[in-house]
Amino acid sequence: MTDSSDYTPPKVWSWTKPSGGRFENINRPIAGPTHEKELPVGRHPLQLYSQGTPNGVKVTVMLEELLALGHKGAEYDAWLIRIGNGDQFGSGFVAVNPNSKISALVDRSGPKPIRVFETGAILMYLAEKFGEFLPTEVSARAECLSWLFWQMGSTPYVGGGFGHFYAYAPTKIEYAIDRFAMETKRLLDVLDRRLAESEYVAGSAYTIADIAIFPWYGGLAKFGQYGAAEFLAVHEYKNVQRWADMLLERPAVRRGRMVNRLSGEPSSQLHERHDASDFDTKTQDKLAAAN
Repeated sequence: MTDSSDYTPPKVWSWTKPSGGRFENINRPIAGPTHEKELPVGRHPLQLYSQGTPNGVKVTVMLEELLALGHKGAEYDAWLIRIGNGDQFGSGFVAVNPNSKISALVDRSGPKPIRVFETGAILMYLAEKFGEFLPTEVSARAECLSWLFWQMGSTPYVGGGFGHFYAYAPTKIEYAIDRFAMETKRLLDVLDRRLAESEYVAGSAYTIADIAIFPWYGGLAKFGQYGAAEFLAVHEYKNVQRWADMLLERPAVRRGRMVNRLSGEPSSQLHERHDASDFDTKTQDKLAAAN
């Protein structure tokens, strides 16, 4: 690859060579489906098409939290979309999410199916549908939504920026890693300062702001995301650590982290979820033992 100091951008960019890096096989500059493939439909009101990345975990945690509160209408089928294989470019998935990103949700509880895409939109849709985890008082709602959209706007710097150049890019580019490490640490500091004055992100109550932010920033703090815990000195963010530990005590958070997961201990991977009993019978360790 040409050293960045020798590179002069052309007047008009064109896609003339592979991008390199871990996701080279799915990166392309155009939208739309690459192949015909309909999506499966299960028996529950909500059909989720996803993978257990941080963005996927947001939605499965939300659904598990709603079920824990007794909302039977939140029962769902979670179908695995293997993004590394390009499943998100199938015609059925693109029909639900034209942006070809997980997660994608279809609500089939009414007379006409409703599609919802982008995780922030899905969390808001579910919160409003079931009347949970989104305050109704004006100032509290504004605070919650501000932090929700903080996550939606900030995380591309963490994943597509820092994570890509630190862990996935074909070459280590000092400028790019420094640029996005600086921003990731600034964002961690924003969150840490907020949590120094507030039990949860949006205030004294657990909300969709926590559900959205935890998989990304909790992932950095607790799970060695991108193998960068030491590099980012995540142990220094004591309030983020306290908050992440508190959320991990919630059974619904632990269950949500398992759904559509493809990495980690086999006992923590539930590739598809179609019934609550699947957590006890269909994790990868149980399926391997049965074969």
